[in-house]
Amino acid sequence: MMASSTRFDRYYTYDEMTEQLQALVAAHPDLATLRSLGQSFAGREVWLVEITNHATGPALEKPGFYIDAQIHAEEHATSATALYAIWHLLENYGKDEEATRLVDTQVFYVLPRINPDGAEMSLVPPFQNWCGNGRYTPETARHEGLIAEDVNGDGYLAWMRVPDAKGEWKKSATNPDVMIQRAPGEEGGEYFRLYPEGSIRNFDGVDVKVEKPFDGNMNRNFPANWSREEYGAGEYPLSEPEAAAMARFILDHPNICGMCAYHTHGGVILRPSMTRPDAAMPARDLALYDAIGKVGTEITGYPTISIYEGFTPDKSKPRRGGLMDWTYEEMGIISIGTELWDLEAAAGVNKTSHYNLHPADGEAQMKIYEFVRKHLGDRGWRPWTTFEHPQLGTIEIGGMVNIWAYRNPPEPMLEKVCRDNALFNLRHAAASPRVLVDAVTVESLGADLYKVRAVVSNHGYLPTNLSDVAIEKGIAKPVEVSISIDGGEVVMNPAKVELGHLAGRNERFAPWSPWGQQWTAVSKPVEWLVRAPQGSAIEVTAKSEKGGTHRVKQQAS
Repeated sequence: MMASSTRFDRYYTYDEMTEQLQALVAAHPDLATLRSLGQSFAGREVWLVEITNHATGPALEKPGFYIDAQIHAEEHATSATALYAIWHLLENYGKDEEATRLVDTQVFYVLPRINPDGAEMSLVPPFQNWCGNGRYTPETARHEGLIAEDVNGDGYLAWMRVPDAKGEWKKSATNPDVMIQRAPGEEGGEYFRLYPEGSIRNFDGVDVKVEKPFDGNMNRNFPANWSREEYGAGEYPLSEPEAAAMARFILDHPNICGMCAYHTHGGVILRPSMTRPDAAMPARDLALYDAIGKVGTEITGYPTISIYEGFTPDKSKPRRGGLMDWTYEEMGIISIGTELWDLEAAAGVNKTSHYNLHPADGEAQMKIYEFVRKHLGDRGWRPWTTFEHPQLGTIEIGGMVNIWAYRNPPEPMLEKVCRDNALFNLRHAAASPRVLVDAVTVESLGADLYKVRAVVSNHGYLPTNLSDVAIEKGIAKPVEVSISIDGGEVVMNPAKVELGHLAGRNERFAPWSPWGQQWTAVSKPVEWLVRAPQGSAIEVTAKSEKGGTHRVKQQAS
């Protein structure tokens, strides 16, 4: 298969995705490598694509940007978006200025499908609306109660509406296909309970239990703020092999200075913290997130919000064990997560929050119904049909197929979602610190003595420490400058000097003050006295864990 056949109007199975990755890497062997981080429970490889121009230096000596996708099984649009980022960088190298510059000066680490087992379960009928990895199946992830199952055999998982005078749902007066919530105090109508389609294990004839799954939700399996109480959190942090492989890779690549984890759905860019309010975060880090988030909003149209402040309905129960909190809270990496695709916005609904739309809003529900019927037909909305359920009796099965409506966009709309979000991530990557030796001067003092002066600068937007959290945690490494002389020696000052941290351009965007602005240095000079024969090669090296390594050579003359 040729790389040019990569399409973004469809969703790929594991074998198809593997074939696409192999073809793209084979077509660009000087820029890309493909390797496995490890295997899933079912033995599938967890693929990683590394992209950089090796002719311009080793990958670990360049700022790194990390992208991952499909940590949750049903989030197929995320995998397509990560594939788009790979395709865009490789296919546009030498054609697009930004793509070329980024591949020459930085390295990208892309994991397009972290959860290959769960994704495969979710990509085939009945299209399980399933979060977990291969440790469990949808049938074994709950001990009792409602078990998701295609009970009517139509190849889809939809909804069951069960007649119940105590029910909280009713049919819309304008369209009986649409269900809306019963108003407070409302009596005298035909009411229903709504359940996901499935069978009921250990049914007592009265209560349909919906048990929390223990299904390998790997975005609750990371060390920061881990809690066994989170659904699918695992037996202990990094108990899941896929999550452990991700963590090992991130720890082994300290050059990573930015990252994005793709999710669906909601059409929103999420930033830390998951567990604490903005008032408890460093003010400068918040300013960084605000600036990068504005770029994301301009490109994607998605707002940028705090997970805790704007995406957590019950602040007493914050989400714990997430990847983003681990990478930011423990390592200081500027980390974001993007919830791709917004069905409500696509349908023309004006949302008042970033949670699910209130189900009592009949007008909004009608817009969503009409959009899904127009763009997905029966694949997105199943007609309500009578069914004799083995436990619930005479019911109807139908309604929204969540995985192809809410969770993922219609395939003709997929490419725009992929393109906009991948381009935002490239702009985020372009904000990385970039440390360069701006100038080296060698002044002869006679008797084979030379004064060497170097100026080292950060040309990037972000500081070399990335965040104040990295400084607070004591993990932000200083910029180092060293000198080597072919056949000579350093007479005065250490051959290796620590410069501390170099600020980025972001600090220049601080609010203007009539009393003047105090800025941290973006450039610092270093001087040595060396002894060397005339004509000797002198090399100055600047090394930043996050901002890369740069070398400049001069001659003693």
